[in-house]
Amino acid sequence: MNRIDRLNAILIQLQSKRVVKAHEIAGRFGISLRTVYRDLRALEEGGVPIYAEAGVGYCLMDHYHLPPVMFTNEEASALLFGEKLVEKMSDEKTRNDFCSALYKIKAVLKPAGKDYLEKLHNQIAVFNFNAMSESYKQLYLNEIRQALVNKQVLEIDYEPKYKEEAVCRKIEPIGLCNYSSRWHLFAWCRLRNDYRDFRLDRIVSLKLIDEFFSEKKHITIGEYMNKINPVADTPNISILVSKKRRKFIDDSKYWYGFLSEEEAGDYVRMRFSNDEFNGFASWLLNTGSFARVEEPTELLAIISKYVKDTVENYRDLL
Repeated sequence: MNRIDRLNAILIQLQSKRVVKAHEIAGRFGISLRTVYRDLRALEEGGVPIYAEAGVGYCLMDHYHLPPVMFTNEEASALLFGEKLVEKMSDEKTRNDFCSALYKIKAVLKPAGKDYLEKLHNQIAVFNFNAMSESYKQLYLNEIRQALVNKQVLEIDYEPKYKEEAVCRKIEPIGLCNYSSRWHLFAWCRLRNDYRDFRLDRIVSLKLIDEFFSEKKHITIGEYMNKINPVADTPNISILVSKKRRKFIDDSKYWYGFLSEEEAGDYVRMRFSNDEFNGFASWLLNTGSFARVEEPTELLAIISKYVKDTVENYRDLL
């Protein structure tokens, strides 16, 4: 990127936030802080009213506005990819909000850019079978975003995986995360007096209550991810998987505490660290890997019970 393009990009970045720190600009463009300061001075000399606050960052003076931003075809295409993802990975309220924002963005595109997106629109698709579920239409993403920003307590009716009845809980949210094609809310649960991972499609009802909490009392979303990571130094699960079927387990094994593997003839011995045996058993049976549990015996007993219950359920049909 030449300097003129970089100066324009820095100016756009300054408009994107109330305050932008010098190291954010340096990290984005891979330049030194000295170069950042030199570029900011160049913008000031060009008439851009930049306000600097020591130890805080840089911002544009109030009431300073630029003409509408123009998008390249590549940038417009990236927005189209975002539209396709939001359509399948969020709830109805968020989809409508994103659609409204995208109409405003398309309004400033040049005619050639509009035609480019129109031709590309029907040639890109995202499939998410979870989105076909009725529970996926209302994920309360808007309310949760509001609670995260305001540090506001939420009251939810939640259906745990292993129980049929919803349980009322008051939680203090710390972050949203999407993994395995589902949205999850990480929060401090007052009922359990501990941090918990709540899947949004299992929330039956949600409301914000007039109660707030301090951000300082909780860990960050990154710290929580490290906290719940089931991987430890010592494995407590060992399984054997046929080399022909290991592909069924490779994509998801890291979510379940995968540590190591070794050759074992026609099989691969995989070792895991995971204390949630019920969840591990369900995952193992659903992978189609036909994995054989070597240890622990408790996990083997859980899987055996699942298999026996399944056979019993279909006994009359055999």
